[in-house]
Order: sequence, then structure tokens, then C-alpha cells
Amino acid sequence: MVHTGACIASFLGQGGSRKYHLTWKWLRYFKNDRDRRDLITCGSAAGVAAAFRAPVGGVLFALEEAASWWRSALLWRTFFTTAVVAVVLRSLIEFCRTGKCGLFGQGGLIMFDVNSTKATYSTPDLLAVMFLGVIGGVFGSFYNYCVDKVLRTYSIINERGPSFKILLVIVISLLTSCCSYGLPWLSQCIPCPPHLAEQCPTESRSGNFKNFQCPPNHYNNLASLFFNTNDDAIRILFTSGSEKEFDLSTLLVFFVAIFCLGIVTYGIAVPSGLFIPVILAGASYGRLVGTLLGPLSNLDVGLFALLGAASFLGGTMRMTVSLCVILLELTNDLLMLPLMMLVLLISKSVADIFNKGVYDQIMKIKGLPYMETHAEPYMRHLIASDVVSGPLVSFSGVEKVGNILHVLRVTRHNGFPVIDEPPYSDAPELCGLVLRSHLLVLLKGKKFTKQRVKTGSDIVRGFKAHDFAKAGSGKGVKLEDLEITEEEMEMYIDLHPIANTSPYTVVESMSLAKAAVLFRELGLRHLCVVSKTPGMPPIVGILTRHDFTPEHVLGLYPHIKPHK
Repeated sequence: MVHTGACIASFLGQGGSRKYHLTWKWLRYFKNDRDRRDLITCGSAAGVAAAFRAPVGGVLFALEEAASWWRSALLWRTFFTTAVVAVVLRSLIEFCRTGKCGLFGQGGLIMFDVNSTKATYSTPDLLAVMFLGVIGGVFGSFYNYCVDKVLRTYSIINERGPSFKILLVIVISLLTSCCSYGLPWLSQCIPCPPHLAEQCPTESRSGNFKNFQCPPNHYNNLASLFFNTNDDAIRILFTSGSEKEFDLSTLLVFFVAIFCLGIVTYGIAVPSGLFIPVILAGASYGRLVGTLLGPLSNLDVGLFALLGAASFLGGTMRMTVSLCVILLELTNDLLMLPLMMLVLLISKSVADIFNKGVYDQIMKIKGLPYMETHAEPYMRHLIASDVVSGPLVSFSGVEKVGNILHVLRVTRHNGFPVIDEPPYSDAPELCGLVLRSHLLVLLKGKKFTKQRVKTGSDIVRGFKAHDFAKAGSGKGVKLEDLEITEEEMEMYIDLHPIANTSPYTVVESMSLAKAAVLFRELGLRHLCVVSKTPGMPPIVGILTRHDFTPEHVLGLYPHIKPHK
């Protein structure tokens, strides 16, 4: 749902789809980098709000995970988005309760209502919760370690082609089916509890008691977990006041199975998530710990299951505030807030000792140049000019068409500095920054001159504003689309009208740590490093996101030892 919300937002941010006639004029206002980022952030918040029925949790998820830099405008936009999601979701649920939606619409906005238990706790209870947080941190870091190894293996398999992807999905599907059907044979048949309000064994698709080859009036523990939907299984584990419903062996087998299946399933070529398997595994070992500590603690095993899910989520995702609010909105149990905060902080702190969160590991595997929220300590000992990637490619204010075309062919840079030289200025000076996409639009328009002269704003009169707007994915002018003759290669073109004459700049002697904070907080793509010494070229280089990554910096200076 998070990916779905982000995809819809990205679709709107690139102006819709002309191919499928799904575009509107008002969408052109979002065709810039900042608004597209904001839209995608709002889309991810909407996905969380819809999936977990947690509107405030969706806002905090966007704050904690999706957005690089938070500001007040983004806060109310995400809040408005999730509020609309909550209203629409409530309306659809009310409509579906009339029976017109089949199996949809069953249940309210609170998915797992466990607030029936009286949450009073003492010092032994707090010690038990702290112990649960430590277990969650250890299991969460080990889960991330296994996911990292499995994803690296799957990437090798998936690179071999679609047939290997399909084969991998078939193997994992068979493994899951064998485990789900085979493991319940290990569990014994248990007589149905007397004076039970619901039917036992259950005959419908959901319910707490599954027969699975047992005699009448008996049920199978493991089958009750495996043969239910994930939502129903979580609801069963969170149920309070049913200590004897699951024995220790059942919870242990179910935890090991869900733990392993969650690891091997994530990364195959079908949509699969991390939240629900992690909640299931955490709830199972939380209930197991609650059963073991029953004589020492007054907390209900259902609350232990909830805290176990929170600890495992904190150990894998490394989120705190958003997870806390999402779980509170899921369970409608505000009395558990102090214990929830405690277990999340402990599990995150313990897991951070071993490795990073699962999202950070996935971004590293994909090679995405993600910038941390803080500058690394070793960046304080370097300056901006130390990490500039070279050689610098720049254009004159009035440049020859052939030179521009050659540079676009031999480089993959997206931004180029424009330098004015005599006779257009007394000395070489930085005029601005021009983007590759704008150069391609300008070359396609063929507003060339035979003499090297400034044409001013006349050059852009043949264009419309949306010609220079950010194109959607796979759209825009490509280098292959240009048809430039040999005669036109010797002509000139004025770059002043399309150059950004006020780009963000830093002096070459600025601390790299300060430059990294500036780059991230302003949401930049290019940061110009200008010379401090008179008589030198006006610009030393351009910093991009890649130049701030630890791999790049430590590759240039291998003698620096990063702090762990």
C-alpha cells in the first residue's frame, strides 16, 4: 500500500498520462522536483493510513521514513491527505456493511481491538517488558542480517531472466504451502473449551478454532494460526484472557516458521511486505514469553503479544514514534503507551549495536545514494573541494552547438556550470547552472545564430513554459531525437536565458560536514563549489548526492577510519 500510494503520487506529479488520456492542466503545477517529492511523501502516508487505518501514524511514517527534510507545509499536506483517506475509508466501510461488497467491509477502523484488558503493571512487569525489548532487538537485527543475505542471493537469480524469477516464485510458493499444511500435523488435537461463545471447531473461513483432521469437538492449535488470514491470526494472538489456547510448542513452531518464511519470501517477484510477517512473528514470541513469565508478571499474554510485535518491529524497521502511534491506532489501547514506548526504544537501541535498519540495508543493496540525517564525523576534517569529482565540464555563456552536442554525448551529467568570459564580462565569472534536459529542449528548437552574440530573451519566445517543465518517466526530449546538420554544428546558441543565474554555491574551503547539511536540508541536486583564490577559475566543481556518500569519500581517502 505504501508503494501503491507513492506510485499514484508520482503519476500525478509527472502530469498524468497522455497515452491513456489521464492528464489535466492543473497537474502542470506539480511538475517540479520539490512538489513531486512532496506528493510522493503524501502518497506514502496515504498508503500507511489506508493499510493500517492509522491516519496519524501515516503522517508520522512520512516524517520518520519518507521525507528527507520536513517543513510545516509538508506537515499539513500529509495531514490533509490522511484525513481524506480516513473519511473515504470510513464511508466505504459503512457502505460495505450493507452486504454489497462480499467479504469486504467486515470490521471497523480499529483492526485489533485489545483494550479490554486492564493494563496495570509493577516493577517485575517492567523488567519483563525490558527483557522483551532486548529479545526483539536481537531477533530484529538477526532478521535484517538474513534478509540482506537472501536479497543478495535473489538479485543474482533474478538477473538471469524472467524464467528464473518465475521458478523462484514457484519454489517459494511450494515451500510455503508445504509448511502451512505439514506443520499442523505436529500439533495435537485439543478438546474445545466448554461454555464457549463462538462455534468450535470453526466452519467458516475465519475463526479461532480449526478442526484439521481432528475428531468432533476438537481443534488443532497450529492449524488455527496457519489456516487463518494474517489479520485473523494476529487478532487471535492479541486476544486476551486465553492463556491455555496455545501451548509453548505451538507458539515456538509458528514463530520459527513465520520468521523463516518471512525472510525467504521478501525479494521474490511478487508483491510481499515486511510489516505483517514481522507483526506475526513478534506476536508469537511475545505470547510465548508471556506464557513463560506468567507466574512472575501480572500482564496478560495478549498484551505480551502486542509488545512482542512492537519489539520486533522496532528491531527490524528502527522506527519509534510512527510505529508507536500505528500500533496504538491499530489496537485502540492507549493505556499501553508507556510500555510501548519503552519496548520500542530498547529494541531499537539493542538492534543498532549490530546493524542498520532493513530499509537502510535495502537502499544500500540497490545502490541508492541515500544521505543520512547527520553528517559523518570524519566530514569535519575535510573541505568541499576535497571530494569534488572531476574533470569539470562547463559551457560558455554563448556556446558552439557542436561543443554542447559532444559534451552531452560523452558525459552523463545533469547539470553544467555556465561561465561568462571576455568580452561578455571583465573576467571569467560564474553566470549560472544549466540542466541537461533544458539544453536538449533548446537544441531541438534550433534557435541558433551564425555569430557568437547574445540573443537575450528572444531565444525563448518560440517555446512554452511547459516545454522546460520536468518531464515524466521515459518522456522528454532525448539525445537520439536531435537532428543537427554539419552546418548547424558550427553555429552558436545563447545559454543565458535558460540558465539558473542564482544557483546554490559554497566556497571551496567550507567544511564538508556543513556542505552536507546544507545540501540535504535544501533538497538540492547540484551544489556549486566556487573558488576562494583570486585569479583562479570561478568554479572548482559541482557536488552531487553521490559525492557525499561514504563509499565515495572513503574511496578517495582510505586512511580515514569511520566511526562505528
